Amino acid sequence: MQGGDNISTTNDFDVIIIGAGHAGCEAALAAARLGMKTAVFCLSADTIANMPCNPSIGGSAKGQIVSEIDALGGEMGKAADACLIQSRTLNRGKGAAVHALRAQCDRTRYHLYMKHTLETQKDLEIKQDEVKELIIQDRKIKGLVTRLGLYYNTKVVIIASGTYLDAKIHIGETSFSSGADGVLPAIGLGASLKAAGIKLRRFKTGTPARINRRSIDFSKMEEQRGDEVITPFCFERKESLKNQALCHITYTNEKTHDIIRANLHRSPMYSGRTTGTGARYCPSIEDKVVRFADKDKHQIFVEPMGLDTDEIYLQGISSSLPAEVQQAFIRTISGLEHAEIIRHGYAIEYDCCDPLCLFATLEFKEISGLFSAGQFNSTSGYEEAAAQGLLAGINAAHKIKGSELLILPRSSSYIGTMIDDLATKGCDEPYRMMTSRSEYRLLIRQDNAPERLSKIGFEAGLLPQERYDFFNETQKMLKAEIKRLEKTTAKPSARLNKMLEERKTTPLTNGVKIIELLRRPQIRYQDLVCAGLCEVPDKNFPAELNEKVEIEVKYKGYIKLQLEQIEKARGLEEKALPPELDYTTIKGLRTEAAEKLNLHKPMNIGQAGRISGVNPADVTVLLIWLTNN
Repeated sequence: MQGGDNISTTNDFDVIIIGAGHAGCEAALAAARLGMKTAVFCLSADTIANMPCNPSIGGSAKGQIVSEIDALGGEMGKAADACLIQSRTLNRGKGAAVHALRAQCDRTRYHLYMKHTLETQKDLEIKQDEVKELIIQDRKIKGLVTRLGLYYNTKVVIIASGTYLDAKIHIGETSFSSGADGVLPAIGLGASLKAAGIKLRRFKTGTPARINRRSIDFSKMEEQRGDEVITPFCFERKESLKNQALCHITYTNEKTHDIIRANLHRSPMYSGRTTGTGARYCPSIEDKVVRFADKDKHQIFVEPMGLDTDEIYLQGISSSLPAEVQQAFIRTISGLEHAEIIRHGYAIEYDCCDPLCLFATLEFKEISGLFSAGQFNSTSGYEEAAAQGLLAGINAAHKIKGSELLILPRSSSYIGTMIDDLATKGCDEPYRMMTSRSEYRLLIRQDNAPERLSKIGFEAGLLPQERYDFFNETQKMLKAEIKRLEKTTAKPSARLNKMLEERKTTPLTNGVKIIELLRRPQIRYQDLVCAGLCEVPDKNFPAELNEKVEIEVKYKGYIKLQLEQIEKARGLEEKALPPELDYTTIKGLRTEAAEKLNLHKPMNIGQAGRISGVNPADVTVLLIWLTNN
């Protein structure tokens, strides 16, 4: 060793994470909190938990994922609560199954919060260096080599490279190698992965321009205020949260669309200069104008990037058109006639893997000890990435300990649904979680994430004892209150009947159990509180439990039906299939089904039935084979 015999270095780690975005942060924290000596590598420590797109957390289906991360013992929900500047619950006018929190966060504060959390975490080291090569022997991870020429021994590697792997930026006719926000791309690791037999593919995403607040005329826009009473992502949070910023809405128009149409040939997507596949559910403004030609306007959310910056994000007009074209079409929009662009929109192409090469544990099927998470797994979104990072970190630690690896069933969570979709069905474009992807939406709501996942998080070793105790206490309160509603009679009174008439429902002539009133569609739990029927004896009854009481009562019948469906499905999930089984040897199985089953190697009958190309008749053949063997 150069430098003298008295110098010693220790480059041995249990778990190494490549990338410190939202997936990498959750993976690193989970592994370290489970007692693993952990290192997380980043291209720049100044971009840990960066938000290169809109600095918001949550949204439809995504808000549910953040609450699930929190219930399992992850960090994203805490960070979002600590750094929010505006919070809203989406879909209030619809059923409880699709209610979803969305928090506009301070971008810089979110980065600093997560960076400090990593810096102060026991058993976790941050390394600003680029991983160039994985060392794999006998299909097992042994270590890695960095750009600085350092070798690190490790038992497990988690790839969380985000959009940085061989990344390329496109703005009009200009293209150059770069990661998001001007950070250098990761060059070299891709070749090492390909040499290991991992097939990579090219995906792309994009962002809109960011503009200076002083150049906006907000008087021409619609105000978008946050909720009066804010529901936190973190279910044990005791401090009340406050909105600190105002968001706005404006719209494109025909002039905007005319400029875009006239310059489509200069868009990298339409000129053929980009080869990556983009997300169908997050289209650029160019794509919107072409695909929805009948629409005369498209909504734009004008949202601040933070409290200590005047940078404003224009959500809804992601674009990779030339810089001068972006300025021209933005200035046709009401309130943005004098817009000063600070950062132009761009498209970014990057390499990622096909998630069909992964087990549901997020470990590669062909390489022991190699896991992956986030956008490298062909997903999009901060929340989807963080959820995968959390599961990968837990399973990395459990693999080293020899503990059972964690696989969340579809019925347990949106996280379980997402990972099952990825590992079983795959995807041919960046995967984005939506409520429609789950057949159990009523059971995996935003409000009941702690009920569904706290025990799992506690048993996995991530959720602390005090948080688990707090959860159990709230459950006792919830059950006690529902039992009180079932036993207590509401008698006719002028006050009560006035409320019922105001809600356009039949007033009482005889006494009824309070729970019967709450089952009426027009009545909310808060109405009963105002009518003096729900003065809960325990003054510590948390306000957020009010909605849970209401949902449990109103949707009891529907919930019972979904639970019965889960029980039926569970029988198939418990019928394991041998991993070494050659499906071509099973008589009666169609050739296409046998080929798909040999390719995916499903873990059980339930998973086999969800593979594209495997039909119910094939499942019956498999069940008969299992019975006979």
